Amino acid sequence: MTERPTSLCAAFQATAARHPDRIAVRGHDGTPSFTWRQYADRVRAIATGLSALGVRAGDTVAIMLTNVPEFHLADTGVLHAGATPFSIYNTFTAEQISHLFANAGNWVVITETQFVDKLRVANISGQVEHFVCVDGPVENGLTLDELARLDAPDFDFDAAWRAVEASSLLTLVYTSGTTGPPKGVELTHANILAEFDAIAALFEVHQDDRVVSYLPDAHLANRAFCHYNNLIEGVQVTTVADPKQLVTTLPQVRPTLLLAVPAIWYKIKAGIESLVAQEHPVKRRLVDWAIATGVEVARRKSERTPIPTVLAAQYAIADRLILGTLRARMGMDRVRGAVTGASPIAPDALLFFYGLGIPVCEAWGMTETSAAATVNRPDAIRIGTVGTALPGTEVKLAEDGELLVRGPLVMRGYRHDPDQTAEAIDADGWMHTGDVGTIDTDGYVRIVDRKKELIINAAGKNMSPSNIEGAVKISCPLVGAVMAVGDNRKYVTALLTLDPDACTAYAARHGLSDASPASLAADPGVITAVDAGIETANERLARVEQIKKFTVLPMIWEPGGDELTPKMSLKRKVIAEKYAAEIDAMYD
Repeated sequence: MTERPTSLCAAFQATAARHPDRIAVRGHDGTPSFTWRQYADRVRAIATGLSALGVRAGDTVAIMLTNVPEFHLADTGVLHAGATPFSIYNTFTAEQISHLFANAGNWVVITETQFVDKLRVANISGQVEHFVCVDGPVENGLTLDELARLDAPDFDFDAAWRAVEASSLLTLVYTSGTTGPPKGVELTHANILAEFDAIAALFEVHQDDRVVSYLPDAHLANRAFCHYNNLIEGVQVTTVADPKQLVTTLPQVRPTLLLAVPAIWYKIKAGIESLVAQEHPVKRRLVDWAIATGVEVARRKSERTPIPTVLAAQYAIADRLILGTLRARMGMDRVRGAVTGASPIAPDALLFFYGLGIPVCEAWGMTETSAAATVNRPDAIRIGTVGTALPGTEVKLAEDGELLVRGPLVMRGYRHDPDQTAEAIDADGWMHTGDVGTIDTDGYVRIVDRKKELIINAAGKNMSPSNIEGAVKISCPLVGAVMAVGDNRKYVTALLTLDPDACTAYAARHGLSDASPASLAADPGVITAVDAGIETANERLARVEQIKKFTVLPMIWEPGGDELTPKMSLKRKVIAEKYAAEIDAMYD
């Protein structure tokens, strides 16, 4: 049995040595690709260049990049210099970035030319001395090529990366700050290696696997699923700088492993339904039958009920004639492992994909738990749960129902903030997650909602806003974002925005010249369609949860904007304050 590495530097060196001529990282649309040999050579050169600038073990280096191959080179190069890389959300403001700089203490930034002006504004203290750009020259800065050509005669590359230990700081991950300034989560090499050891006990990942990196690498889920998976297991990464190109990229890459947040799964589902809607009526009925058959099989598998022989035979026919073709058209015919996380997903969406032959495994975790702490295994999915605790990880409920986690996945702490660290991790090592949940007799965890986000109506009834919002998203493809409102109110209402891609398709179908969300938000046909979707959603909800009124807003909520964090979580307090007039109008 191969000995597991004690650091991600050691993991990378072992992976690169195993298959030097295979492609390790490839770009999308003409951006460069690198074999493992080229990757390793580039890492050595970047680490040497950083040493020439004065970067030493224990230092931090900021990275602000889109999803490009150079991210992987830069991050791994920083690690091999003995330093700690951390990523910045591209949507962060200069003020937020200034907070990160002060907390991290970095004096080098690796970035793209498009972000340089914002970074220099953020550098109000003047602590950042070097800006390194991966995509071209910049005034008073270095290109990545120039950095890689710097010489450091006294730098011992091999000694530097070998000195990195399991307890060394691997990265800082800054939370997206829904309730305050971003906090710097300190994760060690041991934290991430424990995560991968636990996953390996449940699901085999190998060098023939392919992933697509399109979510921000400041988001730990993407960083772990793609970048760290690449270093440790040798999976091939394809980078996609614009997340909107994911759906068109999937048929080109045909990934074997796929990570997506619920909003992306909803968009893929809407894309499949759009394809079906364009078929001849006879074929459309056949496709609908095949999907319904798959969903019924998926439901029975999830509920652990027998699958009748006739249904099994029908599903085999449906899969061979219809479902397999649908998967291929979407570029998902080779997916053998799919994960959803970051926020709750509607069970009906999971049933849809499971029935399509793509078992999407819902996982749960936090940045503070090194990404996933619980996960559904592909062969033991229970829809509506986030699975069971990873091997080596303990979960339990506090007296008030809050989910607690303990184990080697739990972070070292919040950077320079011992008080918040002590508040999050108690004396017995339990991480207080802030999520309210349940655990059944088989160990499957269900997340009710965030402890501080539960809606308590005027009658004292507790409700999960994410459950209500998920029902709307699955029932109304026109909707982009939704926030349920009802705290201390007599009934539930909702603020909605439209999905721009769905708007374009709707306008084309109905011959409308203006497909902007602002125009369609006032279109009677759109309002009627949204109303029908709300009615369908209400059928899935308890009476007290049902939406009585809604408002379609004439704008888009963008990730990283006022209303959404970069990982597309709702900033509920901000939204409630910003749209107080619209909310009050629904209760007048």
